[in-house]
Amino acid sequence: QVQLVESGGGLVQAGGSLRLSCAASGRTFSSYGMAWFRQAPGLAREFVAAISWTGGNTYYADSVKGRFTISRDNAKKMVYLQMNSLKPEDTADYYCAADAYGMGSRVIANYNYWGQGTQVTVSS
Repeated sequence: QVQLVESGGGLVQAGGSLRLSCAASGRTFSSYGMAWFRQAPGLAREFVAAISWTGGNTYYADSVKGRFTISRDNAKKMVYLQMNSLKPEDTADYYCAADAYGMGSRVIANYNYWGQGTQVTVSS
């Protein structure tokens, strides 16, 4: 069992940066693939970025590639999303998720555990 708590959201101007953090509990955290998804009002939840259990493989949505970076620290049981060059269309609730398969995935159905979300608002 893994419990996830996100933090770091807020209001930022377009072009600015934010760093989201996800704190995990559970003894098997290091074996989970991890990801960030986001959901804007009225829209479906969408994939943002994922990282394998070793941190050796990362995956990004085309819309954030080159601007966002996902990373993890297994010793601290933390996952991060560094978001640079933010755009108004990045405005959404951002969710951390854990994948028991360990590989990291773009497929939302692969994720077993979810955090409560943190809100990111980018003003133009």
